[in-house]
Amino acid sequence: MTAATVNPTDTYVRNGARADMLKQWPPPYVPGMDAAGVLDEIGPDVQTDLAIGDRVMAIVVPRGSNGAYAEQLVVPADSVVRAPRGASDAAASTLPMNGLTARQTLDLLALSPGETLAVTGAAGCYGGYVVQLAKAEGLRVIADAAEADEQLVRDLGADVVVRRGDDVAARIREVVPEGVAGLADGAVQNELVLPAVRDNGAFASVRGFSGPSERGIRIHPVWVGTYATERAKLDRLRELAEKGVITLRVAATYPPDRAGEAHRRLEAGGTRGRLVITF
Repeated sequence: MTAATVNPTDTYVRNGARADMLKQWPPPYVPGMDAAGVLDEIGPDVQTDLAIGDRVMAIVVPRGSNGAYAEQLVVPADSVVRAPRGASDAAASTLPMNGLTARQTLDLLALSPGETLAVTGAAGCYGGYVVQLAKAEGLRVIADAAEADEQLVRDLGADVVVRRGDDVAARIREVVPEGVAGLADGAVQNELVLPAVRDNGAFASVRGFSGPSERGIRIHPVWVGTYATERAKLDRLRELAEKGVITLRVAATYPPDRAGEAHRRLEAGGTRGRLVITF
C-alpha cells in the first residue's frame, strides 16, 4: 500500500478508547481502515478480475496488527477494487471506508426519490459522501454547516443549508415543519437532532447511538465492517468517483513518521477532507 487514510476510528485505537475491543488480539495494534496502492500478489484459488500491478483501493477491518497503516497489507478479495481512474493513491484511499459508510447509511434509511434527508456534519468526509450519493439518488438534502463551510456544502449538492449547532433540529424543522423522512447524523449529535425527524421516520447513527427513540422513529446504527466485503458496492463508488458524482477530498498528506501529527490535527477538529499517510 502507498496511502492510508486517517479516520476518527484510528484515533480511538491509539488513545485507548477501543481497548476492550482490541484485547482479543495480541499487540501491536495497527490502525487504519482504508488504503490504496498497487496489487502485488493474489492468493491461490482467488477468483478476481484484478491483476498484479493494478492500482487498487481497499477497505480494511483491523484485527490486531492487520491495519491499513502499513506498506504491505493482506485483505479479502471482496474488499479490493480498482482505484478510480485519474485519482492519486492518496485521493483513492479516502473512498473505501468513508464511502461505504455513506452507502450503508442510505441503504439503511431506505428513502424514496423526492423524500427529504437531513445530514449533520455535512462538510466532513462522511457527510459529504452522504450528500452527494443522496442527490444522485433523487433525494432532497438539507445539510448543516458552519458559516465558513456553507459554500462547500452547497457545492457538494445540498438543496438547503442551515447553520450547524445544538439547535440544528429546530432549524431543520423551520424548513420542513413536519420533519424530515431521514437523518444521517455525521456530527454525532444523537438525541439532540432526533426531533428533526418526522414521526415514523428513520435516523442513522455512526457512533453506536441506539436510542431511546421517540414517535416511532427507527434508529439504525451504522457498522461499516458489515459492508467490508460488499465488493459491488465499493466498485460502484469507484464508478461514481470517475464520473465526478462524488468528490475525493484530501486535506493533507503525511509521511509515516508524522502520523502522530496527523492524529492530533484530526482530533483538533475542523478538517475538511481526509488526512492521508503516504508510504
